[in-house]
Amino acid sequence: MAKLTQPATVLAITDLTPHVRQLVVLPKIQRVLFQPGQWVSLQLPVGIKPPLNRAYSLAEPLSPTGQLTLVFDRVPHGTGSSYLYGLKTGDELLLSGPYGNFALPPSLDRDLLFMSRYTGLVPIHCILKQLAASGALPQSVLITVGPAEDEWLYHNELLALAAQHPSFRYMPVAENGTDQEVVEATLKLLRPLVTDRPKVTPLLSGIKGFVRPLRAYLMETGYDRKEVKTETYD
Repeated sequence: MAKLTQPATVLAITDLTPHVRQLVVLPKIQRVLFQPGQWVSLQLPVGIKPPLNRAYSLAEPLSPTGQLTLVFDRVPHGTGSSYLYGLKTGDELLLSGPYGNFALPPSLDRDLLFMSRYTGLVPIHCILKQLAASGALPQSVLITVGPAEDEWLYHNELLALAAQHPSFRYMPVAENGTDQEVVEATLKLLRPLVTDRPKVTPLLSGIKGFVRPLRAYLMETGYDRKEVKTETYD
């Protein structure tokens, strides 16, 4: 069944880092009911053959008011992100959804291992916030890579989360090299967490050049492909 495409009003705009912006929008026809980790599709009136369809993960859990929080980075010469950066409060977007299967399993019978690159942290942030709201976090580790320390999304919030929940370990990495260099920096932290250790539930989010090599490594260590949940944006 096709998802309803509806207008949504921009309520608030916040710069989270020098190159990452947050939009809070309110759908005008009906609430979007979603699971943490899912995304919505925006139909943007730009590009060679408008609309330009772009997917954006939801950054915050369901809100009582029905508002949605979207987060994106400014891509140099990017048609979609340039348009979104030009929006003002009161402007409207067309969106549909939710979509996607990047979500926690129904039964949390293993520790959780989250890995993200840059804005790949957005759906994981939504999942973590929902878990924290429901009580104590399960045993979990987050490895997240940003191009610089001032581009670590939600850094202070995640530090506070780790302080409040001893079961949660936060491991940020600053690396602005090639895909291979970013993967190697991540592997340095990942290897001790999975070598000769009980299996965890891995959730990987980011561009394919980040997600696929890490999934391949986990499969080499004995994970089945279906045991590794992934979300990619390119």
